[in-house]
Amino acid sequence: MAEGGVGCTESESGYSSLYSRHPRNHLEHVSMEICTIMTRLGYGEMMRRWRVEKYREYDRLKNARYLNEQGNAVTCITAGSKAEGLTCYLESDWDILFVLEDVLCVEADINLLTISDDKDVFRMDTMDTRVYPGHCRLLQERPAAHARYDTITKALCDNGYGGVLLSSSVLLDEYEYSRSLPHNASAEHHKRAGPSIPDTVDGVLHFDRVIALRCSCPSILQRWADRRRNWPSPTIVQKVVSLGALVTPVGFKGSDYKHMEWRICFNTGEAELVNNLNDTQAKVYVILKMILRDIIKPNNKEITSYVLKNIILWQAENTPQTEFHSRSLLYWLHDGLKKLRTAIEKKRLCYYMIPERNLMEACGMHDYQQHKWVADITDMLEEGPNVILRLEKIRKAIVASPEPMMWFSKKRMELEMLHLEFMHRSVEIREKNGDSVLLI
Repeated sequence: MAEGGVGCTESESGYSSLYSRHPRNHLEHVSMEICTIMTRLGYGEMMRRWRVEKYREYDRLKNARYLNEQGNAVTCITAGSKAEGLTCYLESDWDILFVLEDVLCVEADINLLTISDDKDVFRMDTMDTRVYPGHCRLLQERPAAHARYDTITKALCDNGYGGVLLSSSVLLDEYEYSRSLPHNASAEHHKRAGPSIPDTVDGVLHFDRVIALRCSCPSILQRWADRRRNWPSPTIVQKVVSLGALVTPVGFKGSDYKHMEWRICFNTGEAELVNNLNDTQAKVYVILKMILRDIIKPNNKEITSYVLKNIILWQAENTPQTEFHSRSLLYWLHDGLKKLRTAIEKKRLCYYMIPERNLMEACGMHDYQQHKWVADITDMLEEGPNVILRLEKIRKAIVASPEPMMWFSKKRMELEMLHLEFMHRSVEIREKNGDSVLLI
C-alpha cells in the first residue's frame, strides 16, 4: 500500500487490460500526439517555465513597492495554478496569499529567544485530540512589542483557562470586512468561499485572496523530508523545507471547534514541487483537471484540483522519474484516474505533506455522487484513449486544421506574454511616478 492511501499496484492490472484492447505502440503514439497538442494549447515546458518566472517577478516587484510604502507589513504571494505556470492568464482564478509578516506561529519546542520581539508569537497546538491532523489552534505566547494589526487584536479570545487563542473565524470576518471596502472601483466582491475572499476585476479577472500567517514547524517538514522517495531530488527536498509553512484561517469541516482552528499549508513548497515535475507529469495533471471540470463537474468542491495535485505528487514520489515521458502519458493518466476512483470510493486520500490528514474527509460528497463518479470514472477507464475526445479544449484542437491551429496558438501565447510583461511595466511605472501601490 502506497503512503498516498491508494494501492500502488492497482494500475498494473488495470493497464494489462487496457493493453489487451489497445496495442502498446498505439497508446504510445496517441500519448505523443496528445503531448504535442498540449504544448500547442500553452501547456508546454517552455511556456510553463516562463509563466512561473513572470509571476514570481511580479510578486517581487509588488512587494518591493509595498515595502517602500508600508514597511513590509504584508507580503503577497501568487499561489495555485498561476504559481505553477499551468493556466493561461484568464483561464482560472488568480490565487493570492496575503501574509502578515509581523506574526509568527511556532511549534511547541521553538525557543522564543530566537524570535524578534517585534513579532506576535503564537504556539501551535497540534496535540489536542480534538484537533484534526494538518490543523492547529493558536495560543498567544508573546504579544509584539509594538501595536499589532487590528485584525489580530479583534480575533483574540479567552480560551477559558487563562490563555488567549486566535480565532480563525473572527479574523476571517474582520479581513473580509476590510477587503469589502472600495479599494478598487472596478472590483466586484463575492461571497466568501472557505478561507478565500473572491473578487472580480473589470468583469473578467477573478481573484481568490487568502490571509495567512508564517508558521515555523520544522518537525513536520523534517518528517516529510525523511521519507524514502524516488522524487524529488535531495536538493529540492531541502529547498521545500527551507520555504517553510503557513497557516490559513480555516478549520476542519467536521470539527466542533473549527472556528478556532487553522490549517497548516505549504503553498510555496508545493509550488516548488509542481515546478519540478517534468513535462509529461505536468500535462497529466492539467488533463486530470480538464476531466474534473468537463466530465465529473462537482457542484460544491466535493472534489477539487488540489486532490488531483496530491495524486500527481504521490505518483511522482513513488515512481522512478525515467518512467514519465511523452510515450507514457496515457499510462499515467489512466493510473491517475484509477487513484482518483479509489479515493472517491474509499473517501480517502492522504495529504502529500502530512499523510495523517485525509483530503476526502468531510468533503461533503453524498452517496449518490460517490456512486455516480465511481461509475463515470470506470467508464472513462474502459473508454481508453477516446476519453480525451470528451475534453472540449483538446477535442477542438484535434479537429482544427493544423496550420490555423498553430497560428492561433502562437498568437495567443504571444498575447499572454505581452500582457504579463505589461503587468511588470505598470508596477515599474507606478514606482517611477511615485504612485501608491495597488495590491491586486
